[in-house]
Amino acid sequence: MYKFLFFFISFSLTAQIRGVVKDSISGEPIPYVNIWVENETIGITSETNGSFSLDIKEEKLLVFSALGYEIKKASSKSEVILLKPKVFELNEVVISIPKKTKELEIGDSKKIQHSQLSGDKPWIYGKLFKFEEKYNETPFLKKIIFYSNSKIKNAKLKIRIYNFKDSIPNEDILYEEVIVSVKKGMQKNTVDLSKHAILFPKEGVVIGLEWMIIEENKYLFEYKDTKSKKTNSFVTYAPSLVINYTEEENSFHFSGGKWRKRSRAISNSGREWDGKIMTPAINLILTN
Repeated sequence: MYKFLFFFISFSLTAQIRGVVKDSISGEPIPYVNIWVENETIGITSETNGSFSLDIKEEKLLVFSALGYEIKKASSKSEVILLKPKVFELNEVVISIPKKTKELEIGDSKKIQHSQLSGDKPWIYGKLFKFEEKYNETPFLKKIIFYSNSKIKNAKLKIRIYNFKDSIPNEDILYEEVIVSVKKGMQKNTVDLSKHAILFPKEGVVIGLEWMIIEENKYLFEYKDTKSKKTNSFVTYAPSLVINYTEEENSFHFSGGKWRKRSRAISNSGREWDGKIMTPAINLILTN
């Protein structure tokens, strides 16, 4: 039996605001921008034409973030949002070319029948991998493995990779947009990073899975109420992400424009996840 974790949401009278996100230099629309009402659990993803809409009843401060651009905060009354391209500082480095003669899989994640729904929020779920000295023999990130359970075909999500600083995910270290389409049903997904030649940061690396709240991912989730035995439904966005329960505090989520550390689950019901951390089921394959 599949188990899904979701939140019930109460609705109030709202007004829909609309806008478009564009590049401040080229004027071109920016697709798939992560957008949140600051410090709240209300968010959306811009569509392929840069457009977005949110149901909010008063003026709010919105937080816009996208790979390759500086984070921007703007009033919800602004109809056109201009994001400034980020200038990356290049430090002097010794260039290494992966040999790819060795592999090491790390992470201990596995496929179980517990999944996390997005609801209607563009969460980024991140898993921290701490550096160990033995990784010096296989210092490059070769592949990401994660597990999903989608109700629709070809649901899209983003892959993000961050360094780890001051106890939270920090800067992107994958500078190219990587969008993955996952098949319907329970799937093991593999993302090849070989061409990027990313070295495992000594301070640790966070692998992020970003839900995309876009029309093509939308579907109606149905479930049966255990008390009334009635079938209920609500709109959510694919795919669901398989989660594992761990003792290690290595899980983070991005919401409301900020990174937050996942707390231990407490239900007082004697469930297997009581006192543990819900962590996205992600593994890494390293190479030399």
